[in-house]
Amino acid sequence: MKESNGFMKGAACGAALLALAACASSPIPNEKIAVAQASLQRAEQSGAQELAPVELSAARDKLQRAQKAAADHDAQPATMLAEQADIDAQLAEATAQEHRSHKAEAELQASLQALREQANQTSPTANPPPAAVPQPPSQ
Repeated sequence: MKESNGFMKGAACGAALLALAACASSPIPNEKIAVAQASLQRAEQSGAQELAPVELSAARDKLQRAQKAAADHDAQPATMLAEQADIDAQLAEATAQEHRSHKAEAELQASLQALREQANQTSPTANPPPAAVPQPPSQ
């Protein structure tokens, strides 16, 4: 009976250690959630609300779900959702930057075209062709 009792205590201790190890190996992903929040803020500051609303909405939704999973002590889904929220927020920021770059390029092209047209209009009258210089007769 003593051997059986000792075995049970050992098994219980082993199970407790395994449970603690499992908790330690998958901590609540507060750091990943903080990273996703920072990415979301950068995306919002980059104008993603107007320029990438779908991507920004997806990031917000996943971050909210990650926070709920973390509050429910569901580490694995919380980590996964926080990572996805971070990626979606980065995509929203990049999309907003791309839209701004395209707009700036279009404005630059329009300015260049206006300058070309202005140069073509003033160039024939401002710079008349040089007059022919007579050459002395060859001997």
